Amino acid sequence: ALPFLVNAGIQNAGQTCSASSRILVQRSRHDEVVARMAERYRALRVGPARADRDVGPLISARQRQVVESYLALADPARIAARASLPGDLPPGGHYVAPALIEGLGPDHRLAREEIFGPAQVVLPFDDEDEAAAIANSTDYGLVASVWTENGARQMRLARRLRAGQVFLNNYGAGGGVELPFGGVGRSGHGREKGFEALYGFSTLKTVAARHG
Repeated sequence: ALPFLVNAGIQNAGQTCSASSRILVQRSRHDEVVARMAERYRALRVGPARADRDVGPLISARQRQVVESYLALADPARIAARASLPGDLPPGGHYVAPALIEGLGPDHRLAREEIFGPAQVVLPFDDEDEAAAIANSTDYGLVASVWTENGARQMRLARRLRAGQVFLNNYGAGGGVELPFGGVGRSGHGREKGFEALYGFSTLKTVAARHG
Protein backbone atom coordinates (compact mmCIF):
# COMPACT_ATOMS: atom_id res chain seq x y z
CA ALA A 1 0.00 0.00 0.00
CA LEU A 2 2.74 2.49 0.87
CA PRO A 3 4.17 2.93 -2.65
CA PHE A 4 0.65 3.59 -3.97
CA LEU A 5 -0.16 6.05 -1.20
CA VAL A 6 3.05 8.06 -1.45
CA ASN A 7 2.83 8.25 -5.23
CA ALA A 8 -0.84 9.28 -5.01
CA GLY A 9 0.22 12.27 -2.94
CA ILE A 10 3.31 13.47 -4.81
CA GLN A 11 2.51 12.67 -8.45
CA ASN A 12 2.57 15.80 -10.58
CA ALA A 13 3.99 17.51 -7.47
CA GLY A 14 0.63 17.03 -5.75
CA GLN A 15 -1.12 19.16 -8.36
CA THR A 16 -3.94 16.73 -9.07
CA CYS A 17 -7.56 17.04 -8.04
CA SER A 18 -7.49 13.46 -6.73
CA ALA A 19 -4.23 13.70 -4.77
CA SER A 20 -4.20 11.56 -1.63
CA SER A 21 -3.35 14.38 0.74
CA ARG A 22 -4.69 12.68 3.90
CA ILE A 23 -3.70 9.21 5.09
CA LEU A 24 -5.75 7.72 7.93
CA VAL A 25 -3.96 4.90 9.77
CA GLN A 26 -5.08 2.55 12.55
CA ARG A 27 -3.47 3.93 15.70
CA SER A 28 -1.70 0.65 16.46
CA ARG A 29 0.11 0.88 13.09
CA HIS A 30 0.51 4.66 12.96
CA ASP A 31 4.14 4.98 14.06
CA GLU A 32 5.26 2.13 11.82
CA VAL A 33 3.51 3.57 8.76
CA VAL A 34 4.86 7.08 9.39
CA ALA A 35 8.40 5.73 9.74
CA ARG A 36 8.17 3.76 6.50
CA MET A 37 6.60 6.65 4.61
CA ALA A 38 9.29 8.98 5.98
CA GLU A 39 11.97 6.75 4.48
CA ARG A 40 10.32 7.05 1.08
CA TYR A 41 9.97 10.80 1.40
CA ARG A 42 13.64 11.30 2.21
CA ALA A 43 14.55 9.26 -0.87
CA LEU A 44 12.38 11.27 -3.29
CA ARG A 45 14.32 12.91 -6.12
CA VAL A 46 13.19 16.45 -6.91
CA GLY A 47 14.00 18.10 -10.22
CA PRO A 48 12.88 18.76 -13.79
CA ALA A 49 10.15 16.49 -15.14
CA ARG A 50 12.37 13.64 -16.29
CA ALA A 51 12.22 9.89 -15.89
CA ASP A 52 15.01 9.95 -13.28
CA ARG A 53 13.09 12.32 -10.99
CA ASP A 54 10.10 11.66 -8.74
CA VAL A 55 8.78 15.18 -8.15
CA GLY A 56 8.82 18.15 -10.51
CA PRO A 57 8.11 21.86 -10.02
CA LEU A 58 4.85 23.58 -9.24
CA ILE A 59 3.01 25.44 -11.98
CA SER A 60 3.84 28.98 -10.81
CA ALA A 61 5.54 31.13 -8.21
CA ARG A 62 2.12 31.96 -6.79
CA GLN A 63 1.25 28.30 -6.25
CA ARG A 64 4.60 27.71 -4.62
CA GLN A 65 3.83 30.54 -2.21
CA VAL A 66 0.41 29.02 -1.46
CA VAL A 67 1.90 25.59 -0.71
CA GLU A 68 4.70 26.99 1.44
CA SER A 69 2.17 29.07 3.40
CA TYR A 70 0.20 25.90 4.12
CA LEU A 71 3.31 24.04 5.25
CA ALA A 72 4.19 26.95 7.53
CA LEU A 73 1.01 26.20 9.49
CA ALA A 74 2.57 22.98 10.78
CA ASP A 75 4.82 22.98 13.82
CA PRO A 76 8.28 21.98 12.50
CA ALA A 77 8.27 19.15 15.03
CA ARG A 78 5.23 17.70 13.23
CA ILE A 79 7.02 17.35 9.90
CA ALA A 80 8.04 13.70 9.92
CA ALA A 81 10.16 14.00 6.79
CA ARG A 82 10.96 16.27 3.86
CA ALA A 83 12.75 15.48 0.65
CA SER A 84 15.88 17.45 -0.16
CA LEU A 85 16.10 20.08 -2.87
CA PRO A 86 19.30 19.54 -4.85
CA GLY A 87 21.61 22.48 -5.26
CA ASP A 88 21.74 22.20 -9.04
CA LEU A 89 18.05 22.85 -9.72
CA PRO A 90 17.56 24.97 -12.85
CA PRO A 91 16.71 28.63 -12.16
CA GLY A 92 13.11 29.67 -12.54
CA GLY A 93 11.63 26.39 -11.38
CA HIS A 94 9.04 26.62 -8.61
CA TYR A 95 10.15 23.68 -6.48
CA VAL A 96 8.84 22.67 -3.07
CA ALA A 97 10.44 19.93 -0.99
CA PRO A 98 7.77 17.21 -0.47
CA ALA A 99 6.64 17.08 3.15
CA LEU A 100 5.15 14.30 5.29
CA ILE A 101 3.26 15.68 8.29
CA GLU A 102 1.91 13.88 11.36
CA GLY A 103 0.63 14.71 14.80
CA LEU A 104 -2.11 17.10 13.71
CA GLY A 105 -5.75 16.97 14.73
CA PRO A 106 -8.42 16.24 12.12
CA ASP A 107 -9.70 19.82 12.43
CA HIS A 108 -6.36 21.35 11.41
CA ARG A 109 -6.45 23.24 8.11
CA LEU A 110 -3.76 20.98 6.66
CA ALA A 111 -6.06 18.02 7.31
CA ARG A 112 -9.17 19.62 5.86
CA GLU A 113 -8.20 21.79 2.90
CA GLU A 114 -6.67 21.17 -0.53
CA ILE A 115 -2.95 21.95 -0.42
CA PHE A 116 -2.47 21.16 -4.11
CA GLY A 117 1.22 20.53 -3.57
CA PRO A 118 3.59 17.68 -2.62
CA ALA A 119 2.47 17.15 0.97
CA GLN A 120 0.57 14.47 2.89
CA VAL A 121 -0.86 14.44 6.40
CA VAL A 122 -1.08 11.19 8.40
CA LEU A 123 -3.90 10.96 10.94
CA PRO A 124 -4.50 8.12 13.44
CA PHE A 125 -7.87 6.55 14.19
CA ASP A 126 -9.08 3.94 16.66
CA ASP A 127 -12.08 2.32 14.95
CA GLU A 128 -14.21 2.39 11.80
CA ASP A 129 -16.59 5.00 13.14
CA GLU A 130 -13.77 7.42 13.88
CA ALA A 131 -12.11 6.72 10.52
CA ALA A 132 -15.33 7.46 8.63
CA ALA A 133 -15.98 10.59 10.70
CA ILE A 134 -12.50 11.99 10.04
CA ALA A 135 -12.63 11.09 6.35
CA ASN A 136 -15.99 12.82 5.94
CA SER A 137 -15.06 15.91 7.97
CA THR A 138 -13.60 17.75 4.97
CA ASP A 139 -15.63 19.83 2.52
CA TYR A 140 -14.10 17.88 -0.36
CA GLY A 141 -15.03 14.43 -1.61
CA LEU A 142 -13.55 13.37 -4.93
CA VAL A 143 -11.53 10.17 -4.42
CA ALA A 144 -10.96 7.95 -1.39
CA SER A 145 -9.42 4.55 -0.80
CA VAL A 146 -9.77 1.80 1.79
CA TRP A 147 -6.85 -0.51 2.55
CA THR A 148 -7.67 -3.67 4.49
CA GLU A 149 -7.70 -7.42 3.95
CA ASN A 150 -11.19 -7.59 5.50
CA GLY A 151 -13.63 -7.63 2.58
CA ALA A 152 -16.66 -6.84 4.72
CA ARG A 153 -14.90 -3.83 6.22
CA GLN A 154 -13.96 -2.62 2.74
CA MET A 155 -17.59 -2.53 1.66
CA ARG A 156 -18.87 -1.02 4.92
CA LEU A 157 -16.46 1.88 4.68
CA ALA A 158 -16.94 2.32 0.94
CA ARG A 159 -20.66 2.88 1.58
CA ARG A 160 -19.99 5.36 4.38
CA LEU A 161 -17.32 7.49 2.72
CA ARG A 162 -18.59 10.72 1.19
CA ALA A 163 -16.64 10.57 -2.06
CA GLY A 164 -17.40 10.25 -5.75
CA GLN A 165 -15.01 7.33 -6.16
CA VAL A 166 -13.75 4.83 -3.59
CA PHE A 167 -10.92 2.44 -4.43
CA LEU A 168 -10.38 -0.75 -2.43
CA ASN A 169 -6.74 -1.76 -1.88
CA ASN A 170 -5.83 0.52 -4.75
CA TYR A 171 -5.71 4.22 -5.51
CA GLY A 172 -6.31 6.08 -8.71
CA ALA A 173 -8.65 8.39 -10.49
CA GLY A 174 -11.06 7.74 -13.29
CA GLY A 175 -10.57 4.34 -14.84
CA GLY A 176 -12.15 3.41 -18.14
CA VAL A 177 -14.65 5.53 -20.01
CA GLU A 178 -17.42 3.42 -18.51
CA LEU A 179 -16.62 4.49 -14.91
CA PRO A 180 -18.32 7.74 -13.84
CA PHE A 181 -15.91 10.27 -12.33
CA GLY A 182 -16.89 13.19 -10.14
CA GLY A 183 -17.14 14.35 -6.57
CA VAL A 184 -19.38 15.67 -3.83
CA GLY A 185 -19.30 18.87 -1.81
CA ARG A 186 -16.67 21.36 -2.94
CA SER A 187 -15.25 18.72 -5.28
CA GLY A 188 -18.11 19.53 -7.63
CA HIS A 189 -21.33 18.06 -8.91
CA GLY A 190 -22.18 15.98 -11.94
CA ARG A 191 -20.16 13.22 -13.53
CA GLU A 192 -17.73 12.73 -16.37
CA LYS A 193 -17.74 9.49 -18.37
CA GLY A 194 -20.25 6.66 -18.28
CA PHE A 195 -23.94 7.03 -19.05
CA GLU A 196 -24.12 9.56 -16.21
CA ALA A 197 -22.04 11.99 -18.30
CA LEU A 198 -24.37 11.58 -21.28
CA TYR A 199 -27.35 12.44 -19.11
CA GLY A 200 -25.88 15.92 -18.72
CA PHE A 201 -26.40 16.52 -22.44
CA SER A 202 -30.00 15.35 -22.44
CA THR A 203 -33.22 17.02 -21.35
CA LEU A 204 -35.89 15.20 -19.41
CA LYS A 205 -39.38 15.76 -20.74
CA THR A 206 -42.56 15.00 -18.82
CA VAL A 207 -45.67 14.18 -20.87
CA ALA A 208 -48.95 14.01 -18.93
CA ALA A 209 -52.11 12.79 -20.62
CA ARG A 210 -55.67 12.76 -19.36
CA HIS A 211 -57.80 9.86 -20.50
CA GLY A 212 -61.58 9.90 -20.65
